[in-house]
Amino acid sequence: MTTVLISSESMSTWIAWLMLAPVALPLIAALLYGSLGWRPATTWAAALSAACVLSAACGIAVAVSSSGPQVAFFGLLRVDALSAFMLVVIGAVALVSAVATPGHLRVEREFGRADDRDCRHMVLLIQLFLALMALAVEAAGLGVLWVAMEATTIVTAFLVGQRRGRAAVEAAWKYVVICSTGIALALLGTFLLNFAAQHTPSPPAGLDWVDLVAAAPSLDTGVTRIAVALLIIGFGTKAGLAPLHAWLPDAHSQAPAPVSALMSGVLISVAFYAVLRVKVIADAALGPEFARALLVVLALASLALAASLLLAQRDYKRMLAYSSIENMGLLALGAAVGSPLAIAAVLLHMLGHGLAKSSLFLGAGRILQVTRTSRIDRVRGLAAREPLLAGCFGFGVLAIIAFPPFALFASELGIARAGFADGMGWVMGAALGLVLVIAAALVNHTSRMLLGAPAPPEGSVAKPVGGVGVPVPIAVPAISPSPVGTALPGGPASVVTVASPVAVASPFGVASPGTSASPGAGTLPAAPTLPGTVTSPGAVTSPGAVTSPVAAVTADRFRRRRPGSEIYAMIGALLTCAALGVTLGPLGPLLEQATAVVTRTP
Repeated sequence: MTTVLISSESMSTWIAWLMLAPVALPLIAALLYGSLGWRPATTWAAALSAACVLSAACGIAVAVSSSGPQVAFFGLLRVDALSAFMLVVIGAVALVSAVATPGHLRVEREFGRADDRDCRHMVLLIQLFLALMALAVEAAGLGVLWVAMEATTIVTAFLVGQRRGRAAVEAAWKYVVICSTGIALALLGTFLLNFAAQHTPSPPAGLDWVDLVAAAPSLDTGVTRIAVALLIIGFGTKAGLAPLHAWLPDAHSQAPAPVSALMSGVLISVAFYAVLRVKVIADAALGPEFARALLVVLALASLALAASLLLAQRDYKRMLAYSSIENMGLLALGAAVGSPLAIAAVLLHMLGHGLAKSSLFLGAGRILQVTRTSRIDRVRGLAAREPLLAGCFGFGVLAIIAFPPFALFASELGIARAGFADGMGWVMGAALGLVLVIAAALVNHTSRMLLGAPAPPEGSVAKPVGGVGVPVPIAVPAISPSPVGTALPGGPASVVTVASPVAVASPFGVASPGTSASPGAGTLPAAPTLPGTVTSPGAVTSPGAVTSPVAAVTADRFRRRRPGSEIYAMIGALLTCAALGVTLGPLGPLLEQATAVVTRTP
């Protein structure tokens, strides 16, 4: 008997430390980056931290599945099946983002858009961000969850404004103001719910999740109704649900690609996790109809807004952001249905969306580095110039529009089936119509980017060369005595490109090099600006034109280098998303138990 007791105590201690790992390990990695900075020795520390978080999440899931919910550290941390599932989502998306970060930062440093200080701040803040999200889903009560969600706003605001340009700073301030407004509404709802819990006939419940659910039938209905509305709208703001959604497109379009992958892939899902927790209390206190009506309104508003703004969208990063609003609307719709099938589909959708959308934002970041523009109409022929990148981005779009065999196909099908079975036919019909419009818009924009002939560089003008109008990139001030430098690459089917000495700055402060392309080949990325007219490697220039050898070597290295870490991260995320659409594997029992937590079914 004594041996069993000691073994049980040892197991509880081991689980308690395992619960602390998803919060503590990113904090340790943040301290490491703060003290040592971004250098070769610490390049992969973030990926190791994310891998450890995912491993700890899997261990917690096994412990919860076999032994039930676990409480640790004086009742501040509590994990059940729902928390364990969200930890898996956080760990998986964080690993995808962390694997892609070194490749992304390497290119940013090569072209002078980031230095060692910027890299250190970015990875340090990302680790703090990861720790706060883990704390939010492990919080035993509403109070700690609210604090963690507010802290994520503060940390990510610096990440959104990292580029320090006018658009980035404006996006950061908009993010802070709107999300803080939503979190303030959630705080007011927390106060009201605590007031209702303190005035129950039974002993005061406080803000602990378990106590609130147990005391829900005796809560004052009037106060609870107001509190639930404020909490759902407040946390829904952080999830990107309409009407307080305006921060999301601006923030995602300005944040670095690994940050956008985390924010869209997992932050908004963590915010929706809070909505699910509140819904459990609302259903027990008020019945399912109140939360259902509120969530249906938010869901349809989000879907309608995403559909209308995606039709004429001109920026592919903002396009992906509006797609995130659409997917949050689908989560709200599934939560409104509330049946076990719908909730299981919602949870699967969180994981599938996190993997697919993180892959897409990483791809968008790489496209921005290659093409130097985020405008859809300036990206053409990507499949010819970057076939691997274009393939990953194309499959990512197929995944996000719920094309089989990806996980989102199974989740959206589950939400639709549950809605029609629950008598919400008109709601599901309207939602499916909007989803089809969104899918058509995404396919239209993406096909224009991936297919066709490459677009001329940003800022080019047409000049006649031998009677033929040829796009001419505008470069930085050249000091060549010759007014025009003509690059003539070898090959019978080559195109002649003329470099103009007119001075116009490109979007990143980098000169747009002259393009030398054969049929099917694309333009090279921008090289660092040096005095003189920059031409393609191996080009023949006219007398007097000054060719930069450093720029030529840089462009040639870009052309020949192997796929970066972001490509491997995208491939891994998409393969995992496709595998989840075929089979859940060991996640099946955990998903079933997490569904039971929300629906309160045995």
